Amino acid sequence: MGNVPKLAAAFQPRAAVREALHRARNGQGEDGPELSQVLVGDGGVGKSQLAAALARELRGQDRAQDSGLDLLVWINAAEPDQIITVYAEAAEQLGLPGGGSGDDTTAARAFLAWLAATGRRWLVVLDDIMDPVAVDKWWPDGNPRTGRVLATTRRRDALLSGQGRRLIHLDLYTPVEATAYLRRRLSDAGHPQLFKDGAAGELCQALGLLPLALGHAAAYMINKRCDVGTYLSRFQATDSRLADLLPPEADTEGYGRPVTTALLLSLDAVQAADTTQLARPLLQLIAVMDPLGHPADLWITPPVQNHLRTARPRRRRWLRRRQPTITEEDVHFALDCLRTYALIAQDSAKTPIRMHALTARAVRETIESQALPAIARTAGNAILSLWPDLDHHDRDLAAVLRANTMLLDHHTYPLLWQPTTHICVHRVSSSLRAVGLYEQAVEYNQTLVHRSTDNHGPDHLYTLGARNDLAVSYSDVGRIQEALELRERVLTDRERLLGPDDPQTLSARNNLAISYTDAGRIEEALALDERVLTDRERLLGPDHPQTLGARNNLAVSYSNAGRIQEALELRERVLTDQERLHGPDHPDTLAARSNLAVSYSDAGRTEEALELHEQVLTDYERFLGPDHPYALGARSNLANSYSHAGRIQEALELRERVLTDRERLLGPDHPQTLTARSNLAISYTDAGRIEEALALDERVLTDRERLLGPDHPDTLAARSNLAVSYTDAGRIEEALALDERVLTDSERLLGPDHPDTVAARSNLAISYSDVGRIEEALELHERVLTDSERLLGLDHPHTLTARNNVAHARGAVEAVQQPSTATTTTAVPASEHLSEDDEKP
Repeated sequence: MGNVPKLAAAFQPRAAVREALHRARNGQGEDGPELSQVLVGDGGVGKSQLAAALARELRGQDRAQDSGLDLLVWINAAEPDQIITVYAEAAEQLGLPGGGSGDDTTAARAFLAWLAATGRRWLVVLDDIMDPVAVDKWWPDGNPRTGRVLATTRRRDALLSGQGRRLIHLDLYTPVEATAYLRRRLSDAGHPQLFKDGAAGELCQALGLLPLALGHAAAYMINKRCDVGTYLSRFQATDSRLADLLPPEADTEGYGRPVTTALLLSLDAVQAADTTQLARPLLQLIAVMDPLGHPADLWITPPVQNHLRTARPRRRRWLRRRQPTITEEDVHFALDCLRTYALIAQDSAKTPIRMHALTARAVRETIESQALPAIARTAGNAILSLWPDLDHHDRDLAAVLRANTMLLDHHTYPLLWQPTTHICVHRVSSSLRAVGLYEQAVEYNQTLVHRSTDNHGPDHLYTLGARNDLAVSYSDVGRIQEALELRERVLTDRERLLGPDDPQTLSARNNLAISYTDAGRIEEALALDERVLTDRERLLGPDHPQTLGARNNLAVSYSNAGRIQEALELRERVLTDQERLHGPDHPDTLAARSNLAVSYSDAGRTEEALELHEQVLTDYERFLGPDHPYALGARSNLANSYSHAGRIQEALELRERVLTDRERLLGPDHPQTLTARSNLAISYTDAGRIEEALALDERVLTDRERLLGPDHPDTLAARSNLAVSYTDAGRIEEALALDERVLTDSERLLGPDHPDTVAARSNLAISYSDVGRIEEALELHERVLTDSERLLGLDHPHTLTARNNVAHARGAVEAVQQPSTATTTTAVPASEHLSEDDEKP
């Protein structure tokens, strides 16, 4: 009875689901045999195909072995009335009482009674149940000896399980099944050349591993003689539509309807069941998000509730003026309807909402063009409203929101860019940097520059801002020269477009000074910082927050140039001004206090530095909490002060805590976590735990090479630190080899005059001394002194150190040349670990 669908070409057996059906039927589960198995899955996953395959196999089994079927009934259960009609026809053919009487309901009941009592072997398939309540009263009682029921549905109602019924989920193809299907389908059609290994897996993923879509796509390729790679390119084109690439006329599998229609088959039923009238507008919002998942809380945010209030289908004229508010209960009810009819998926109320990528695409293609801008902006506003103030407060949520913002922009481009660029687009950039995904930030910011240029033009302020963000990302990944060149361009453009005194021009000048510092061009950075401070005092006044910031930045440049006392005096002034203007507990005041402590340390006023760092940490923990990034930075700075003061154990314990906190809050691979690990290695060395220090330094170098690349400045610093640990461990030759590499890399990447290059030259000289190559050591030390005097001046602390090293090296050479002379010399100072993390918020 009924029409069993033909099996699709290249049918995949779905072995795991078959095994689950077998176990349920034969009582291998916890509850014994369940005589009704219900295949549950989204539209297009192949429920009907698998049920048809099982029905044909059961029908064809050997009756001599007490198997096979005497009766197979296949019913399209989407329409419950069809069940009654088929049951009545079966009753008539079986000659049951009431069969053929014209009373279909009585005949159908007679057939149900016969199924429960007969000794004949039977299978009833209820395909595509849409209304479980209506079907329930016509559900046959399974017969443990002779009969079973197999049902298929998209619904997930509780009514479909229990009472001897077992829900068995049929999901998408596995990647192996999908590529196997595609290969066999094209080969069976006589066109194996259309299958391309390289593109097949990517196409299967692009089609969401959906059997229905793969069937239509394969038919299209066969009909058009189009290979997999070409089809993939057409499918991914932004102007392509499902109706063109998965057309019904390409269907040779017997589905008989367009893919879009099949995917959205439940939508009419949802709208009929949804009394809130919110299901369709919610579905449209969900369709522009990441199909892999987004937070359910997005849809109860104020931006979404305001949008839904006006996006519902229009009501009768006399009710139009009154637009009642949308409640959370309304939204949850509409989402429940969408879940029940399998248009969305969600494991529990607190887990992300998912939608199959093709279902989402089908929904997007039904959205009217005039409605899409409001949908895109509403989704962007909702994302922003959930974004944590600091990404580390909820790293998982921030990651999900980043992914959804990027997919939202992709699905709706260029609507988030017109007429202005939506803030959520820029939030992704700062979020990537906040969690240390610097390479991804570069790639993302490059896209932002291109899109801003396309939408606003190369001279628009948005484009200049995007270019500046890209420069920041270049700096983060160690592409110092590219960052510098981009910042020079931004400054030139802002001076041309806004004038030399515009606040944005002054900011560009300030940012360029940072790049000059990164590039080792200390005097140029200092000159720019002096100009920025002068301009801000003139234009904004001496007490403006940006003026105070410029004063602090100039202090940094003074410190880099060895003008320690001038840096200290400026920072004392900044702290006095911040306390006067904002009070002792303002975050800017705390930052100024922290920066002054750094200057005290530079000036050798160790106890004063330590006292200030302790006060700053206490205040940050009190006002911002112990897990705030500023509190962690203050804790690290205090550990540095303990180390400078010779309080080795206290520094070690604090650095262990900083590392633990950063691993917990930022993850093991965040750059700040790697810095904490490097600083802890210094404390292990100070405490004489040489092997532990060496192991940490090796790990830091490995991680930085993996995460930042072999040429990043932080990687070079890690390589230098490991060389020091090799020296401490007596592995002198390994230390020498690393120091030689660091110098070569520094000269290549940073230039011969960069401060880090000069420091690498000094460290190599010390390694030469350690292995007895004292004349080479002296030659290098003399060059370091010459470079320091030329670049930093005669009185810079680094110059004084270089002069001292030259004196020691000359003494060592003279001692070797005149062995009979009794000369007392002092050992050449060992190179030191580069202590990182003197943070200046």
